[in-house]
Amino acid sequence: MQARPKNGTSGCMSDFTLNSLYPQIKIWLDEDDLTRNFHYTRTLSSSDVKMYLKIKSPLVLSGADYFAATFASLGATEEDFLFLRNWEGKEFRAGEVIEFPRPTPFNIAVTGERLALNLLQHSSSISTWTKKHVDLASKKNIKLLDTRKTTPGLRSLEKHAVRVGGGFNHRLGQTDAWMIKDNHKACMGGLKGALEFFKQQGAFYNNIIAEIHDLRELKEAQDLGIRHVMLDNFSPEQILAAMTIKSKDTTYEVSGGVKFENLESYLIEGVDVISLGSLIYSAPRVDLSLKFKSL
Repeated sequence: MQARPKNGTSGCMSDFTLNSLYPQIKIWLDEDDLTRNFHYTRTLSSSDVKMYLKIKSPLVLSGADYFAATFASLGATEEDFLFLRNWEGKEFRAGEVIEFPRPTPFNIAVTGERLALNLLQHSSSISTWTKKHVDLASKKNIKLLDTRKTTPGLRSLEKHAVRVGGGFNHRLGQTDAWMIKDNHKACMGGLKGALEFFKQQGAFYNNIIAEIHDLRELKEAQDLGIRHVMLDNFSPEQILAAMTIKSKDTTYEVSGGVKFENLESYLIEGVDVISLGSLIYSAPRVDLSLKFKSL
């Protein structure tokens, strides 16, 4: 069995799946190397089975589109799986079971099972972990952002999962906004030189964000007219000091050294957003499985 639209056309896949998800799904399915053993794939039964998604740990479900696209790429009808969208972002308890309303051919179900579950589990893990942070930060009306510390090839899935969990995306790519980082400053003549470089890019609507490492540099950023600053690896005490010189039109982003265990100490009045790469790379794994029943 080869990852492909049914009958070699886009008949069972939406344009979104065909154009956006199918190329990624195909690469991931190729990792299972199923085309090399044609005897195995050719002899799998195509009899219909009923599928059940078993929730084995508390979670916020996300990744339904990727789950559906996996089976659609193998020839199933995408619409048979999109009912999961109704539960995107829903909290489930351990022990709950989601019954799939329509049967699926066994050869498609067993071939796509592991990839579909891997994607659903990864996305749901991030959404669950993000919501735990958001529930805490929302008490102080502080928004939480992810970072570009994502798994290569999975950025769109991981950043979607953060949004489902109630968080916000920072930058999807380097050019969504200009961020002056320490390496820019080191090689472009400091904060002022890096600022001039990004101003010369001619991107009228691109915001410029400056990574700031101490109060002296924060004052320099203000003198240069930089409105969005990221207080990098500031302690809670340093953040409180930074608040005393914050102007009303300046955005303070806190990043570096923040994790769930110490998040509450960074929920300081005047902080606008906190960015945490750990929303993605430290998310504990949720547990779920996919079971079949012959019809």
